[in-house]
Amino acid sequence: MQREAFEALDRIDPLAPLRDKFLLPPGVIYLDGNSLGALPRSTAARVSRVIEKEWGEDLITSWNRHDWIAMPQRVGDKIARLIGANAGEVVVAESTSINLFKVLAAALKMRPGRRVILSEKENFPTDLYIAEGLVDLLGQHYTLRLVAADDLEQALGADTAVLMLTQVNFRTGAIHDMAALTAAAQAAGALAIWDLSHSAGVLPVNLDGALADFAIGCGYKYLNGGPGAPAFVYVAARHQGQTPQPLFGWLGHAAPFEFAASYRPAAGIRQHLVGTSSILALAALEEAVDLLLQADLAQLRAKSQALTEAFITLVEARCAGLGLSLATPRDPARRGSQVSFAHEQSYAVMQALIARGVVGDFRAPDLLRFGFSPLYIRYVDVWDAAETLRDVLVTGAWRRPEFQHRAAVT
Repeated sequence: MQREAFEALDRIDPLAPLRDKFLLPPGVIYLDGNSLGALPRSTAARVSRVIEKEWGEDLITSWNRHDWIAMPQRVGDKIARLIGANAGEVVVAESTSINLFKVLAAALKMRPGRRVILSEKENFPTDLYIAEGLVDLLGQHYTLRLVAADDLEQALGADTAVLMLTQVNFRTGAIHDMAALTAAAQAAGALAIWDLSHSAGVLPVNLDGALADFAIGCGYKYLNGGPGAPAFVYVAARHQGQTPQPLFGWLGHAAPFEFAASYRPAAGIRQHLVGTSSILALAALEEAVDLLLQADLAQLRAKSQALTEAFITLVEARCAGLGLSLATPRDPARRGSQVSFAHEQSYAVMQALIARGVVGDFRAPDLLRFGFSPLYIRYVDVWDAAETLRDVLVTGAWRRPEFQHRAAVT
């Protein structure tokens, strides 16, 4: 296929009109939406309205007048529609890591006598750190057990309290079978916690259909909520009220404005709030989620698979013999919306690509990682990115000294 064929695909793409709703720098192919989503054009106006009108003029009355107090639940209900959950099962609160601490601690309490948190060796490191920290805090012989992805089902046992996994592997993009692994965990008497940070907003997730117990996820990747956007937490309706989450905060209290001296947890998902929400950040996230809800999730997934398949095909054909090896599952049904290639000089290669306007990222030790957000990535971007990668490798442009220095953020 030639570039013209990719341009033709863009002309018939049903999601193409959504690209214009994002502020994308000219001359940039942005393949890093799996780290930080692009800026929706309407977000600046929404945040300005909150600043100038709601905060600037209405001041503290906005907690009632503009219903700031209910924003975490309102935005949570909207995210629920993207992840196969019902209203009242999702709330926006704090960070992904803090939300994981909450649900992991609650899940352990729900399985007394079991002492093992089971996860895979390649899980996102922060999730493992949170589990390590909780194990250290609790003592009592709790253990974090890590196994290879293929060994998870066999590792489930009578001592397993929680199976804790990220649905889409952050390095390779490989997808776990949520329904099958959740069923296996529950058959062993354990609970399942899913991190949706690399799947929410780009994959058709079905938490309720999979009978998931808990889930968490961030707002700044494919949800496009902005840097440091608040995260979300899902608690299946059947588990709500069984055991309180461990961070007792005033907004999780049953009656915050009674200012009682002792804690009484709120009913339902609101219990998973802790401190005062960042209204500016919530407004930015809500604007982005509203935009995402305009898309059909099945069309998003179909385009995601087409983009990643085309990129793999082009790179393997045009960069053969140039030191790249595919790290992402070849089967489109088994990968998320990213493609990773290994290369022994991957950091420098990625810096050379970024300098030419193709923005992906590097993941240690040797991965070039490219994220494809179907909302704003075009088919022709795939062609141009593959051609730029080929040129960087053929010319050895990555060898330039300025591409060897590692920045703080990779």
